[in-house]
Amino acid sequence: MAKIHYKVVEHDGGWAYKLGDVFSESFPDRAAALAAAKRVAAEQHVPGDAAYIEYQDEAGRWRTEFSAGDDRPDADVTG
Repeated sequence: MAKIHYKVVEHDGGWAYKLGDVFSESFPDRAAALAAAKRVAAEQHVPGDAAYIEYQDEAGRWRTEFSAGDDRPDADVTG
């Protein structure tokens, strides 16, 4: 199972959570950003429907793959 870590950080004059190099929208205070990050992390645990998904990889190429919908990452919040 993959592990992902959302991190709460100061960003753009407020607070945000981030995953890797991607930031969420800004929140007015750390508590609001932390609550949003915890909600998003909890949603990662909810299984979805089996489907073909399409996404752009780090090199800018489009990929298509089948997702069984039950391979959910273990997500948490740090920072």
